[in-house]
Amino acid sequence: MATIAPPARTAPAVTWGIADGIATVVLDLKSQPVNVISRAVKDEFLACFAALAGDPSVKAVAFFSGKAENFIAGADIEEFLTLSSAAEAERLSADGQDMLDRLARFPKPIAVGIHGACLGGGFEFALACHYRVATDHPKTQIGLPEVQLGILPAAGGCQRLPRLVGARAALDMILNGKTERAAKAFRVGMVDELVPPAILADITLAAAKRMASGWRPKRKRPGGFLGFLLDGNPLGRRLVYRSARKQVLERTGGHYPAPLAALDAVEYGLRHGIQEGLKREAQLFGQLAVTDVSRKLVQIFFATNQLKKDPGVANAPPPVRVERLGIIGSGFMGSGIAGTAVAQAEVDVRMKDADLARVGQGILAARAILDDRLKRRRITKFEYARLVALLSGGDTYAGFGRAELTIEAVFEELGVKQQVLREVEAALPSNGVFASNTSTIPITRIAEAAHSPERVIGMHFFSPVAKMPLVEVIPGARTEPQTVSTAVAFGRRMGKTVIVVKDSPGFWVNRILAPYPNEVGHLLAEGASIEDIDSMAVRFGFPVGPVTLLDEVGLDVAVKVAAVMQEAYGDHIVPAPGAGVAALVKAGRLGRKSGRGFYLYKGGKKRGVDDSVYGLLGVHPNGGPRPAEILQRLVLGIVNEAARALGEGVAHSARDGDIGAIFGFGFPPFRGGPLRYADDLGAERMVSDLERLAERHGVRFAPSEVLQEHARQGTKFYG
Repeated sequence: MATIAPPARTAPAVTWGIADGIATVVLDLKSQPVNVISRAVKDEFLACFAALAGDPSVKAVAFFSGKAENFIAGADIEEFLTLSSAAEAERLSADGQDMLDRLARFPKPIAVGIHGACLGGGFEFALACHYRVATDHPKTQIGLPEVQLGILPAAGGCQRLPRLVGARAALDMILNGKTERAAKAFRVGMVDELVPPAILADITLAAAKRMASGWRPKRKRPGGFLGFLLDGNPLGRRLVYRSARKQVLERTGGHYPAPLAALDAVEYGLRHGIQEGLKREAQLFGQLAVTDVSRKLVQIFFATNQLKKDPGVANAPPPVRVERLGIIGSGFMGSGIAGTAVAQAEVDVRMKDADLARVGQGILAARAILDDRLKRRRITKFEYARLVALLSGGDTYAGFGRAELTIEAVFEELGVKQQVLREVEAALPSNGVFASNTSTIPITRIAEAAHSPERVIGMHFFSPVAKMPLVEVIPGARTEPQTVSTAVAFGRRMGKTVIVVKDSPGFWVNRILAPYPNEVGHLLAEGASIEDIDSMAVRFGFPVGPVTLLDEVGLDVAVKVAAVMQEAYGDHIVPAPGAGVAALVKAGRLGRKSGRGFYLYKGGKKRGVDDSVYGLLGVHPNGGPRPAEILQRLVLGIVNEAARALGEGVAHSARDGDIGAIFGFGFPPFRGGPLRYADDLGAERMVSDLERLAERHGVRFAPSEVLQEHARQGTKFYG
């Protein structure tokens, strides 16, 4: 294996050395866990490459990261927060473009070796180099995720990537903010070679030496004949742009300007040339960087990063490392937790249910998560075989004696969960943690059945587990700190964002969500149509409306959750008169899973409203409230309940509360979460609107004391 030449000249982040005519440049921000490109790093790059350009002994350059597990994670997001105008943001983009343009036009060839995260500005840096080698390690992820922050790739990414891989593949990555594993990046043409980590330095240095001798890589246009038809001529590209624009609008509802701006930058550059495209890219970045949408998405980015470092409890002891996981209940939630734990945390999972047939079905459902990853080439067939072997199960607690963590996902009934706890506690190791996946039942009540309540905790996953990014961790009254830190750490190993919340009915997410579907009954009784209710919520930015949400959750489950919420918070979560959803359940309508709920389903797809529902509910659509009032009643109920629950300490902070709402049930990210939304509207206006609704519709809209206090004091949830 070749060795990287020792540094001869040193700066705070960039070092380089020269051996056999090859300059080896290494970026390593010693004070940070990951490399990012800041103004200071740009200055060092420029100084480094100026020196190398003027050194006649240097014939080519090989570039590496000094970090063990990442290449360059992107631009320094902290710098975005200081931008005060579109012109300032445009200059920041132009400066980055200038640096990478110098790299692209550098008189000596540059090969780059990529291991670990190569994202955003990091990938734009690699695109400006002349040859790219990447490791086949799972941690090598390559992409341009900028639209997830409400901006676009603005250091040449919208220009160089389409020219490298074609407009279709580039737009798929840029407009969706995708990151890809290195194997996919290699197939698409984003990198030139794919190698094991052990020989990354050898291969990159060898490529630099070949280029120093005059060799240059010959790249074929990807996509074959279809690629030529669609990417290789203006008429084909017009079809690609039209299709991309349609897909973006369908996906975003027009709420997020960044994907359309990125499409504009790509289209403009391919039509007018790369230099004009770069100017357009910088101009659009300047406009996007100071939008409220971008500000909100950047705030969410920082909040989630902060949560990754938050142990969830003060002076937290180190967590127990979970290597073996027990799952009780092999239904939809149990199998989802099992499959995700194997796929993400690579732990041994032992499933248990009342009979072997059910266990077998659960293991097959858990395997389906791995099947999907194999199908999408997220894992190799060898990794698949290794991970499948981690799944096992039975109808007894055999094997649970070695499980550091056991999660129950049985029927949502207190007596059933307490019985499971009594049974399994006898089998668990002395330090084993028992977690309940309950969505509504207080953990302290479940723990009343435990001999060791200090090791009982709640871990509330959301459905479907493999896709939903949130886990609520709920300590009971006697849960010890190490149990909390163990649950939080394992939730993160499963790839989830974790918030620790107070033990109370519904916890945080289901508590603040409860008014949203509850208002459906009132609106239907007043003559609103199902379509109007759902469409107004979707127009606001929710992924689905409250009626669709009820069908997705399951109407039988919704009835049980509503009963718990109304028993606990009946003074302000007041059901509509009549039988309501229970009448649909009685008629065998359970939502999507039974093929009929408020909507009809065929082949798992929603086919439209079932008009016979109105008769079963005893209501008749006749226009109902104005659309603006429908929306106000749906949204303000959530905001009011969030303020009330925060005042009771259910969430630790407004940050945790908003992240829970966004990741737990899809409160529109571009609005920042219900508490950030309340701050934007102002507490005084919120209270006024709620008082007006309360006069017309009753106490369920009475403004919470927390909102009233903010209105009196002129304060906000976020300082």
